Amino acid sequence: MNTLIPKTVWKFILKNILFCMFFGIALPSIHAQQQQIDSVSNIIRELRLKEGFSEKDSSYIKAIISLGQYYRFSNSDSLLTISKKALNLSIATDYKYGIIEGYALYGNYYSEKGKSAIALENYEKALSIDKTGMKKSQELDLINNIASEYGYLGDYSKALSSYLKGIDLATEIDDKFLLSIINENIAGLYTSQKDYAQALMFYEKTVTINEEIGEEIPSAQTFSNMAWTYSQMKRFDYAMFNVNKGISVFEKHQILDWLAFAYEVKGRIYLDQKKYKWALYWYEQSNLIHDKIDDKRGQIDMLDGISQTYLGLEKDSLAMVYAKKGYAVANAINSINGQKDCANTLYKISKKNNDYTNALLYHELHKKLSDSLARDDNKKSLSLLKAKLNYEKQKELLIEENEKVLAKQRIIIYSTLSIVLILGAIVFLVVRSQNMQKRLNRKLNHKTILIQKREIELNEINKTKNKLFSIIGHDLRGPIGALQELLRMFSNGDIKKEELNSFIPKLKSDVDNVFFTLNNLLSWGQSQMNGSLTKPKNFSITNLVDRNIKLLSEMAENKSIKIINHIKDAPIAWADQNQIDIVIRNLISNSLKFTPENGLITISTVDDGNHWKVQVKDTGVGMTLDMQEKILSDYSNVTTYGTNNEKGTGLGLSLCREMVEKNNGKIWVDSKVNKGSIFYFTLPKERSKYKQAG
Repeated sequence: MNTLIPKTVWKFILKNILFCMFFGIALPSIHAQQQQIDSVSNIIRELRLKEGFSEKDSSYIKAIISLGQYYRFSNSDSLLTISKKALNLSIATDYKYGIIEGYALYGNYYSEKGKSAIALENYEKALSIDKTGMKKSQELDLINNIASEYGYLGDYSKALSSYLKGIDLATEIDDKFLLSIINENIAGLYTSQKDYAQALMFYEKTVTINEEIGEEIPSAQTFSNMAWTYSQMKRFDYAMFNVNKGISVFEKHQILDWLAFAYEVKGRIYLDQKKYKWALYWYEQSNLIHDKIDDKRGQIDMLDGISQTYLGLEKDSLAMVYAKKGYAVANAINSINGQKDCANTLYKISKKNNDYTNALLYHELHKKLSDSLARDDNKKSLSLLKAKLNYEKQKELLIEENEKVLAKQRIIIYSTLSIVLILGAIVFLVVRSQNMQKRLNRKLNHKTILIQKREIELNEINKTKNKLFSIIGHDLRGPIGALQELLRMFSNGDIKKEELNSFIPKLKSDVDNVFFTLNNLLSWGQSQMNGSLTKPKNFSITNLVDRNIKLLSEMAENKSIKIINHIKDAPIAWADQNQIDIVIRNLISNSLKFTPENGLITISTVDDGNHWKVQVKDTGVGMTLDMQEKILSDYSNVTTYGTNNEKGTGLGLSLCREMVEKNNGKIWVDSKVNKGSIFYFTLPKERSKYKQAG
């Protein structure tokens, strides 16, 4: 039995429609692959003829990358040449987009050659490029490619895991095209595992997304893959209906690789029904297209299908020719499934012709390859990963319970229809069953909400745990380890008391830093674990600032930095005093850390309607725009060193943001490199004034 896997969906067509629109190419024939190649080639020639042309120009690199994407299924040698050129030019100019796409093109080349391990290596290289130079859409394409390669290798566990990451990212950036593609590829994984119910569930999701997109090509791709799944389920009417819908679109737009696949699926549908003449017709149509494209994986299944068809038509010599061709292609790209299927077909042909020597040889080969695949425990891994969709399982279980109740209801109804005298009892039983069904439905909805909520909570707890371990391992272990080593040396007599005394200032600084870090860490950890409640009250901002200036005065004196409280008129805020105390202390400490000696820090307030706007200004080293975005992000853990090499946790500013937002305020920063920074945050005014303002 042939084990064709549904065709993996690619995004190059739609991506390059946008590319061609950018360069002004006419779109009526955009889907004809050769026209696309010719159009992009013309763009490249025009760019080269421009005055002052340079191969290092980003527009030129983008054009050859696009050409490489078109060559993927038509000319692998040209793809390799273009991949080298794009990558070398991009590396020479440090063009991040081009470097990423260059490695991706290499991955595409090795993928089509059946060298999935090397393809994965190149996709991973592309994914490892600095994320600041990578678009989310590029990252999403790479994740999809990586998942597809794991699928080709038979590692369905990693494939599904990568696809699920892709779904999260596609949802985040609202990329419906790839959301459709990834759901369809997941469906393909389940089809390959013969889990057709799960596959159809994902196909239905894909159909819904395709309807939202409103493009007929993605829908046609989905219909073709659904046709294959229905054919495996022996639901041939559904299979034929879906594949015909796909074929009409592919013929219209001349999408050759998908048209070859759709013809092949149609041939398989007829072959499984033993309608050999029709099967041969559609397989030959697919074969004609394969002569024009470079799709080795699809060619294996097509050749094996033709061989089986000729075997059914009693044309054994032709069957042998095509089976051997299929096996040779499968062997060339290391397709275990393809080798197994072709070996099985060769066994049947040899046995039928009484060639028992070769029949035994092919039978043993088929058995060896089948055993190799059977030993793979990916199906078990796939089942484990289904736990990620646990709430879907819960739904299935509750639906089964509903079906049992409904079955019981039908039995009661059918058995009592003949007894008119107990009609009242029948009505009572029906009503009771309906009530049971409603209760089960409510239970289903309640459990679904609980499962989704629990998953969100677990993700947040896991992020908190990772951040805590990162800070403890990176920022606390070092100073404490240094202190431990110093004390060990002293107790062992390696250093004397006089030498120990010389380390006291450094030890004090380290201990103060650890203490400050622990305070921040405990405050943040308590807030993350829902152990900290915000208890607002009226308090004086001036008093809180004065207290923290005194607390940090020694640190300021050590760097000869002057801290001035410019707050006037004793502003009163309505907030949690302890939390705002942490905010002010962290902001002043941060300014001290990044302000050189003899610098100046000023704290002031501005009346901002219903709020007080507090600002902490310093004459420090300032920050780039990129750093300004990172330091106040939800999960940033940016650790830097101050002007005197002071060590920070990277936690303080994200903690400040949490505390300010808990008190209905906002926090932001305005900074210029080498000119200093101003941190602003707002607090509601004292309660009585706030009510009057409302």
